[in-house]
Amino acid sequence: MQHKILIVTGDAGESFEALYAVQRFAEAGIPAVMAAPHTGRLNLVIHDFEPGWDTYIEKPGYVSEAQITISEIVPEDYTAILLLGGRAPEYLRHNQQLLQAVQQFHQQGKWVFAICHGVQILVTAGLTKGCNVTAYEHVRSEIELTGGNYIADQQAVRDGRIVTGQTWQSHPEFYREVFGCLGETKAAPAMAQQMG
Repeated sequence: MQHKILIVTGDAGESFEALYAVQRFAEAGIPAVMAAPHTGRLNLVIHDFEPGWDTYIEKPGYVSEAQITISEIVPEDYTAILLLGGRAPEYLRHNQQLLQAVQQFHQQGKWVFAICHGVQILVTAGLTKGCNVTAYEHVRSEIELTGGNYIADQQAVRDGRIVTGQTWQSHPEFYREVFGCLGETKAAPAMAQQMG
């Protein structure tokens, strides 16, 4: 089975998360398509921490390109969806077409991955209720108020077909889980063929 990954972000998406995802899947030879509210140039941001600030700061980051719009998403074309963090999920979680697409991925038994603030989209789509998830620590209340179980002491958490990560600092743990899941998907048809 040939994997194909859908990456979702938008303007003010986390720059490092976007670049890391695109390059990591390319390194593994897995096609990845980026979707956003509009195609073309995306203005991404860097969230980091500075002494003297009570919360993270935001600076302009690298730019990236979206190949398709959210309205063009066809879940059947992909193995998994990856929801990136940054500030983009703040408004993307109100995009009904995206929420429906995320729900369809889940209903079809496909992998749903989210990192950092990307979990806000999962929360709004109703996928975190009764689920163990992690995310950026200040999204915890949203997760818990909607019936999710926030896991604070793990950089990445898998619950069924959903994998979540805390922040871009969690990339090593998060992508170990992501590629473990994709390996399971690839192994399943091969095993079925051997048994048949």
